[in-house]
Amino acid sequence: MVPMTETSSSATLTPAPEFGEPLAPAHPSAAFLEALARRRSTQAMMMTEPGPDRATLEQMLTIAARVPDHGKLVPFRFIVFEGAARAAFGEAAVKAARLRDDEVADKPEEMLRGLMSWAPVVVAVVSVVDPEHKIPEWEQILSAGAACHNLLLAASATGFASQWLTGWLAYDDNICQALELSKNERIAGFIYLGTAKEPPKERPRPDVAAITTDWPTSG
Repeated sequence: MVPMTETSSSATLTPAPEFGEPLAPAHPSAAFLEALARRRSTQAMMMTEPGPDRATLEQMLTIAARVPDHGKLVPFRFIVFEGAARAAFGEAAVKAARLRDDEVADKPEEMLRGLMSWAPVVVAVVSVVDPEHKIPEWEQILSAGAACHNLLLAASATGFASQWLTGWLAYDDNICQALELSKNERIAGFIYLGTAKEPPKERPRPDVAAITTDWPTSG
């Protein structure tokens, strides 16, 4: 990823703690709880400018990387798409689609070219697994998923809409080759970042009681 050197006078940046600095074990906050209770993705196609500037994006990615990570492996990395890079990736999407033997191959070129242009900024979160390490692969993959969700939360806290998408792009070998992923890397998600054109509406949520049990369940 290119160095993040641009700044914005409007960005309110919170410095990360220094290594070894004592930290609070919890951060009681009614406002934070409300934000979590009302978190909602915005469809990427319903986003517009502005997106986060580079300084704000750097803070968002710093927060995204602050996840549980058994073994301190950092089993993920970020690829940023903005500006002309989104259109360039669209060309790669066209080429990859035409090599497929499913319904994706028949999608219009205009639609394929615009896949990364729905939002001002897109971040690919890449899962990086070390299969030889004693930390189970599953735990490494979960850490990358946590980074995706942390990025959604960081986007909301900085005033931006976001959506975590995968789709065929995340699983296509030619796309992975275009992104120069190694054999131990997979796309955990494309995180679209921008400004919502209109407020998203609430969707159905799980019945927590129906998916929660106490152990032991009987006896």
